[in-house]
Amino acid sequence: MTTGRTSAREVIALVADDFVRLPHEERPSAPDGPLGWPGYDAARARAAERTGESESVVCGTATVGGARAVLIAFEFGFLGGSLGERTGDLLVGAYTYAREHRLPVVPLVATGGSRMQEGMLALTQLQRVARQSALTREAGLPQVAVLRDPTTGGGWATLGAGADVVLALPGAQVGFAGSRVRPPDADPAAYTAEAQVAAGAADAVVPVAELRDVLALWLRLLTDGAPSTAVASTAASGPPTSTPEPAHAPTPAQAQAQAQAQAPAPAPAPAPALTNEQPDAPAPPVGSGGRTACAVPAAGNAPGVPGAGNASGPEDSSWAGGGREAGGVVAAAPVPGALGECGLPATGWDAVRRARSAGRPRAGAYLDAYFTHRLAISGDRCGGVDPDGMLCGFGVHQGRTVAYAAQTGAATRPAGYRTAVRLIRLAERLGIPVLTLVDTPGAANDAEAERQGAGAAIAELFGVVAAARTPITTLVIGEGGSGGALALAAPGRTWATPDSYFSVIAPESAAAILKRSPAQTEATAEQLRIRPQDLVELGVIRATNAQRTRDKGGEHRP
Repeated sequence: MTTGRTSAREVIALVADDFVRLPHEERPSAPDGPLGWPGYDAARARAAERTGESESVVCGTATVGGARAVLIAFEFGFLGGSLGERTGDLLVGAYTYAREHRLPVVPLVATGGSRMQEGMLALTQLQRVARQSALTREAGLPQVAVLRDPTTGGGWATLGAGADVVLALPGAQVGFAGSRVRPPDADPAAYTAEAQVAAGAADAVVPVAELRDVLALWLRLLTDGAPSTAVASTAASGPPTSTPEPAHAPTPAQAQAQAQAQAPAPAPAPAPALTNEQPDAPAPPVGSGGRTACAVPAAGNAPGVPGAGNASGPEDSSWAGGGREAGGVVAAAPVPGALGECGLPATGWDAVRRARSAGRPRAGAYLDAYFTHRLAISGDRCGGVDPDGMLCGFGVHQGRTVAYAAQTGAATRPAGYRTAVRLIRLAERLGIPVLTLVDTPGAANDAEAERQGAGAAIAELFGVVAAARTPITTLVIGEGGSGGALALAAPGRTWATPDSYFSVIAPESAAAILKRSPAQTEATAEQLRIRPQDLVELGVIRATNAQRTRDKGGEHRP
């Protein structure tokens, strides 16, 4: 085993509180394997003696910081962690068990790719793995991969890059091409964990000392803290740094899932019933405002805002689990309280001035106030990232998971829109509500943005938001610059803070197009009717959150 590389058992001990290996019946093998490769049996025997493992993966169930999961740990010391027929059998068994018991899957990957001694039969194991991953995805179960050193070849292209969230250890070699098959002049820095994060192919590099806590929080976030059917009677511990919490009684939807899992040989459970449809209702009255703390009414209690979720009661430090109302319908995320000015703007240009103020609270402040814990995803999986324009991830709000996509006040690049698409699709599949924060002067319009497919990226986001079957709650917190902002806004479920505006075009650009002088920009802003109260009257947004309220538990309530 290469110095510095962890074995399968070592990485399991690093992340898991306990581990039970899954039973497996080994398929018979012809002498020297299916191809009769001379010396193959002897090589496998030496690998088994050296590592103590019978194959290149170790599969079992584990508790990771209180969350149950199926772990797939690669043993690189066994023929370079390569995939053969028996490896494929073990992987199929692990994914099947995960679906039958409603558990997330965590591949701890360290592999050089397919096993040459088994030829094309080894390579086709990638198809088997891809199908198992797809079935698990369709079953509404998350997959969180950890990339160890090295992660190359088909293992990276299936178990690694195909996961919902991809974490990597510092300095790990990660790339489709292994070190011995790259061009001689290839830059080795391109084949690292850090390079994959920079290219949008992985979400984060996690130091070894932090891996257990980060992985545990990801599992809790993506399963919404619900106890697995296998350990329904066991209390789940809280997120990292939280105090222990009692187990919560299962919701009706969870109880039904538990009953299904206890039946013999259950089929994969369908995704929960999701909906983004809300009954039409008149917008609540716009508050006259003041200079006190501002907030939207708690969404479930606001007059004229049916089905928007319930934000009443003190902040609950426990993990409620499920996040669904009766019947399995996902409850919408409550609207965040406004953090900036409370009084509504007097003129259109006043609205623009406020939204562009350097002192106005940005996305980071809203996310910090809204979530007790949160983790970010990064990258569009198409070679791009937009850390300066779009923040995406999952967090804990009032004890349940909410996904978020938040513009930062900068022009949003194509990779930012595609990352938001990735987030919403994942949240929809896992039955998690989404919060979007709109704040951009518009989509990036430079030549490079066009080459990166700005129009196609925005179109994809418009389509995903329009068709979403999980509820999306939108708050405009600053500039709402044309289609680049509107693409992130939920139709019929958009609110706005008093220090924001939403416009078909920037007032300066509108004046220029209309061949007006710069002195007429302010008058043009007034004509566009871009103030929050104007948007309510026009029916573009549901309400402003200018009502005076008392700040309670980090979220403003009436």
